[in-house]
Amino acid sequence: MGNTDPMTRFPVPDVDDLPEDVRERIEEETERAGFTPNVFLAYAYRPSHFRAFFQYYDALVEDTDLTREEVEMIVVAVSGANDCYYCNVAHGALLRLYGDDPHLADQLVSNYRNADISDRHRAMLDLAVKLTEAQATVEEDDLERLEAHGFSREEIWDVGAVAAFFNLSNRMAHLADMRPNEEFHTLGR
Repeated sequence: MGNTDPMTRFPVPDVDDLPEDVRERIEEETERAGFTPNVFLAYAYRPSHFRAFFQYYDALVEDTDLTREEVEMIVVAVSGANDCYYCNVAHGALLRLYGDDPHLADQLVSNYRNADISDRHRAMLDLAVKLTEAQATVEEDDLERLEAHGFSREEIWDVGAVAAFFNLSNRMAHLADMRPNEEFHTLGR
């Protein structure tokens, strides 16, 4: 099965030794998901970072006009561009759960440009991946292209915020060598 540690390069704290608020958040997620996603255990290594990370994550998925499927599409396309094993697997599973197409996550991880998606979603992912691979080349035209597909400026901000956040997340997952839970591999299939 391979390594099942949440991460291999830093110590994983004992949940019982964590501050109460962090421990409660982990317990809530474990109850909701039926298992403890390894990202929770990895970020618990630095409780102040755990709090900030998950507070911003919550804002990105809860305070947006993007659908949860669109958020997960961005995460998977960005994580695919960054070769992030943890996020490809974990958020691929979430995309399978929130989307109507069980093959979409696999297409986006491999190369979103070849995925069976609408022109609107291709434009959305074009911006997200451009922010990932060539951020200094983003121009007003890129935003106007999304507006032409019906995105508001606020939604465009959210596309960028999700892409930027998951560039951070991908880099931390690489640094820590975060390992996806076995459950994510089969979830939503």
